[in-house]
Amino acid sequence: MRAWRALRRAAASSSSSSSSSSSFPADGKPRRRAWGTSLSPLERVRRLLPPEEAAAVARCAAAPPQAPPEEEEEVVVEVAVAAPPRPALVEAVSPRPGCFRAGELALAEVRRKHNTAVKLLCRLAAEAVLTCPGGVLPHRDIIGQLPGQVLRTSGGTRLLLRRPSLEEYVLLMPRGPTIAYPKDISAILTMTDIHPGDTVLETGSGSGAMSLFLSRAAVNGPSGQNHWHYQAYVNPVHGKNAVVVCHISSEEWEKVGPKGRVLSYEIRDDHHSLAKKNYRHWRSAWEIGHMDEWPDNVEFILKDISTAAADMKSVTLDAVVLDMLNPQCALPVVYPSLKQGGVCAVYLANITQVIDLLDRIRSCKLPFLCERIIEVTHRSWSVLPAKIKHCKSSQMVETQENMEEPPQNEYEEIHMQDQAVLKESKYNESLCDAAATNHSVPYIARPSHCQEAHSAFLTKLRKFRPLLS
Repeated sequence: MRAWRALRRAAASSSSSSSSSSSFPADGKPRRRAWGTSLSPLERVRRLLPPEEAAAVARCAAAPPQAPPEEEEEVVVEVAVAAPPRPALVEAVSPRPGCFRAGELALAEVRRKHNTAVKLLCRLAAEAVLTCPGGVLPHRDIIGQLPGQVLRTSGGTRLLLRRPSLEEYVLLMPRGPTIAYPKDISAILTMTDIHPGDTVLETGSGSGAMSLFLSRAAVNGPSGQNHWHYQAYVNPVHGKNAVVVCHISSEEWEKVGPKGRVLSYEIRDDHHSLAKKNYRHWRSAWEIGHMDEWPDNVEFILKDISTAAADMKSVTLDAVVLDMLNPQCALPVVYPSLKQGGVCAVYLANITQVIDLLDRIRSCKLPFLCERIIEVTHRSWSVLPAKIKHCKSSQMVETQENMEEPPQNEYEEIHMQDQAVLKESKYNESLCDAAATNHSVPYIARPSHCQEAHSAFLTKLRKFRPLLS
């Protein structure tokens, strides 16, 4: 045992002496192997292997990688067509509308007392003049100006000029019959859940208000933008399914993509002409002011809907909007063309008309389910700064000479009234000082004096498939 320990100590001393001599040569500097820093880790490991195994590793590294064996089941290969470079954000969107031009619509807003305003709608022409209660303003002074500017009339009245929204145009355009108000139209669009590409039937064109909103809801999509089209086919080379992603323009998309349209029926000739005129005026003004084209997807038909059963056979409707005096006469003609689960929204002025409609559905056993009947109400509010009086108090305190001497038990009551008046005056003065210092005043919030009255009842009917007996 002692001999074995002595042998181990001798081996350890010899290895330490050899390592010290190899690491520290005669010049005293440690020696570094050149391949220790210039070779990769794989080369370092390969140098430690026997020559035969090192050659086998080199051959494997030099050989090209082999593809895995193909499986028997079908594999989908995605092939994408190279897309053009993405344009800048400013070029991707449609050009913004610029200055006013001749032929488009302009809305002039005149502020009045009690936080009210008077709105005037006009079509700009170089030789025309805008007349308002505070004077006149030539159209040539408006053309070339940017919307949102304030101009003065000949009488000094200030006018805020801007482009009208669709809601404002509907409220200010020429009317024949009573229009469907925007607050009710927005509820109808929510009821029917109209998507781009849907086919919608409207009965009762009226003045064209509902037709304009339905036209925008059923539009194909924003024009002037690029679309991506996906198509699956069988690859003749690999014999497998492939997906092609191709970039097409908006013109090609209108040919292959879904195209929504609105069918608007009207029985009266004067209402039919007025609806078409208002729709055409809005389209032309939009094209001039927005550098874009409003969709021409409304077909105005002068015909009684109760006699259009033959026309309804060749069309599939996604939604129906009935704005007529007796909608129960149109339901038997409309419901065969409405898709299963589609919604029919009925616009009625009186609740008695709603009762007649539901009674007709029950008696005729029409496949409609009444989901809800609502009345849309809006409540306007006025929020204005409060007017603070700078006087001490509005109460008048008479002098001692002008009043009789009160009884002894009333002296305490008069003293309390004087103290209350003094506190109120101090509070008003402090309130005015705080308002002048902080540049803020108290506000008064209350409902407006003028509120929107009742307009209509909206009835939501959904078509269902009856069970077979």
